[in-house]
Amino acid sequence: MNLKKFIRSIPDYPKKGILFRDITTLIKDENAFSETINQIVERSKKFEFTKIAAIESRGFVFASAVSYILKKPFIMLRKKNKLPADVHSIDFELEYGTATIEVHKDSINEKDSVLIIDDLIATGGTAEAAAKLIEISNGKVSAFIFVINLFDLGGSNNLIKKNYNVENLIDFPGH
Repeated sequence: MNLKKFIRSIPDYPKKGILFRDITTLIKDENAFSETINQIVERSKKFEFTKIAAIESRGFVFASAVSYILKKPFIMLRKKNKLPADVHSIDFELEYGTATIEVHKDSINEKDSVLIIDDLIATGGTAEAAAKLIEISNGKVSAFIFVINLFDLGGSNNLIKKNYNVENLIDFPGH
């Protein structure tokens, strides 16, 4: 199945000059969504990991299903002030602003190797922040799996250069 045809492209969203790749058209099709989850599960078999983490919020859609299938704990990397207990926080740059993500301090420990799943990688700022959260929690990043890679924005390549394992299901230009 060609998953690319299920991705809607929206120009100038959330601001002028950004070409937004919308996954809502993929997840509303039960066959495309199922195939996406199956592909993530299949690619995850290359790596050893004890937990699955996802980046708020669209990463949750994919990672929770994969976590359920693989029977692995699911860790939510959330936006600032969304988690009620003690957290580790990382501030980072987006292609269109800045943000903060957090994880509960008791979610990950030195015995954990974590697979990080997200819907899309652009410049890689969010993914690098997610990796830092795992690492300051004393865990290890096993790999990243992204549904969409905006290849011309360099995020996947930047992660690979930093010795992270990266898998992408679909490649699109970011402009």
